[in-house]
Amino acid sequence: MIVPAGIRTLAATLGDRHAVLVEPAGTPKAGTILYFHGGSYVVGSPETAMSLTGNLVARTGFRAFSLDYRLAPEHPFPAAIEDGLSAYRALLDSGEDPSAIAFAGDSAGGGLTLTTCLAARDAGLPMPTAIVAFSPGLDMTRTGESMETKAGIDPFFTREGLEHTGTMYLAGQDPHQPLLSPATLADLTGFPPILLQAGTNEILLDDSTRLATRAREAGVDVILDVTADVPHVFQAFAGVLDEADEVLERAALFLSQHIRTRDSAPGTRHTRRQAEARRRSHTDHGPAADAPPRSEGRSRPQGCALRGGWLTRPCQIFLRDASATGGH
Repeated sequence: MIVPAGIRTLAATLGDRHAVLVEPAGTPKAGTILYFHGGSYVVGSPETAMSLTGNLVARTGFRAFSLDYRLAPEHPFPAAIEDGLSAYRALLDSGEDPSAIAFAGDSAGGGLTLTTCLAARDAGLPMPTAIVAFSPGLDMTRTGESMETKAGIDPFFTREGLEHTGTMYLAGQDPHQPLLSPATLADLTGFPPILLQAGTNEILLDDSTRLATRAREAGVDVILDVTADVPHVFQAFAGVLDEADEVLERAALFLSQHIRTRDSAPGTRHTRRQAEARRRSHTDHGPAADAPPRSEGRSRPQGCALRGGWLTRPCQIFLRDASATGGH
């Protein structure tokens, strides 16, 4: 896996955990990506995810903190979520505005982008401005149809392998709870815009498709970006697979559209919209705030919102091969 040139790294601390600060070679743009590495909650580190973190930094110009959260079996659920929440709280306490912070992660770390967001909402913290999840693991009950339909096609995972590492992370906990299976159980009311990227050749595909449905039903802006004939976390092969470079460009565009600073004029409308959604989620858990005003001279499907050239409501799906999902 190729780490892009033009980035620099520095050891850092967030909360009480080690992290790696990743910055572009030039002056970083105002804004921060909090990155969670993959590894089924039992392996991995900021270094093993550097091709992903580095590519997001190089393509956006934002800095990123890649968190070295605690791993099972020594530190089972909910240790990783607690570390993610502590890291996010540390960024807020340092003066970082939530409208300038996005969560991103791959695999188990993709799951942490959602569950850390749930924990932040439950703790009364403001929501980050956006979430990007690469092939996220979002269902510890393993009930998605793709667990069966993609068995033998996925070159990376098997049900048996996931159950082995999952047992270490669960440590006897019931997986039927939102912080373990958000794809089927989480209330996503008040969540920020979400980008989910997955491949058709992975047994975790339905974790993303079902989460996208829950987000849409909760009135959350969500983009489900599915690429045909690629495996789990194929984004890590940027510079090798054309598909990886293409989807990372889309992820970078999504982050650039949503990460705003307190004094950034272009983000004023978006920041107010996010603040209203956060306010509602902290009070009556009402529906998300209304979409931005319609742009004159552009047509689009009824009920969708166009922002920055992207249709973002209720759900936008990118497919290289529509037949991969039955033509939908």
